[in-house]
Amino acid sequence: MEYTIIDAHAHLWLRQDTVVDGLPVRTLENGRSFFLNEVRQMLPPFMIDGKNTAEVFLSNMDYAQVSAAVITQEYIDGIQNDYLSEVASRYPDRFLVCGMCEFRKPGFLNQAKELISKGFKAIKIPAQRLLLKDGRVMLNCEEMMQLFHLMEEHNIILSIDLADGAEQVPEMEEIIQECPHLKVAIGHFGMVTRPDWKEQILLARHPNVMVESGGITWLFNDEFYPFKGAVKAIREAADLVGMEKLMWGSDYPRTITAITYKMSYDFLVKSSELTENEKHLFLGENAKKFYGFGVLPTLPYIKNMSE
Repeated sequence: MEYTIIDAHAHLWLRQDTVVDGLPVRTLENGRSFFLNEVRQMLPPFMIDGKNTAEVFLSNMDYAQVSAAVITQEYIDGIQNDYLSEVASRYPDRFLVCGMCEFRKPGFLNQAKELISKGFKAIKIPAQRLLLKDGRVMLNCEEMMQLFHLMEEHNIILSIDLADGAEQVPEMEEIIQECPHLKVAIGHFGMVTRPDWKEQILLARHPNVMVESGGITWLFNDEFYPFKGAVKAIREAADLVGMEKLMWGSDYPRTITAITYKMSYDFLVKSSELTENEKHLFLGENAKKFYGFGVLPTLPYIKNMSE
């Protein structure tokens, strides 16, 4: 059975060189980065120059038969708007890219207006990073609400990763009620291995809210492939809100330091817990409709040298 596969949560960057919570994140060599207070394998070790480029990702996508991807952002990678704008121009049929503002201090509304004027179709908020040591940035503060009304008016998608559990769910409920036509994608499958994760999933009961599973393999890394706990969680979420509200995401490239890119979805293809129709919806059909992807390439299956 062939599937249309779309990755709803991936990352690209040319270099990490930033500060998060007062601690540095900096590209080293051989795929490693100095991350906050230790050296971590941020990329596979063969990506020796530390560049996480669109071209390398496309090679992975083509081999794994992933037709398109949503490129989201995170503060640990630095703001990558300039590079992602280039990527969108170069590969408009393969990537939908999210712009990102400096939401950790006032003044981001004007930044968002500039992103919209440059043609960004989505804006990412790493909301878990807004619980700052020197004061929390509320998602329903005045400037945020102005932003969400602006995005709703211009049909800009909100991609958002929330703090664990229900911490920011009441703020999201207020935003959704105030901006009912704002399209929202909740990331990291509600931080599925943390307490009260289903509170985030339940946000998808609203018509324009979806949930994507970016990072689900690292969240279930302790049990590892074939991630039976992840499959069980997807089944539980579908029972709560319907499979038509859920989308697959990989969290590439960090997840492929532990598994191959194809392994980040083929455990679902091989599972008997999901029906064929549910697999089609989750792996790509829902994302195609939600993000508005057009005609996608048909990618051939290429046998590897172990077959």
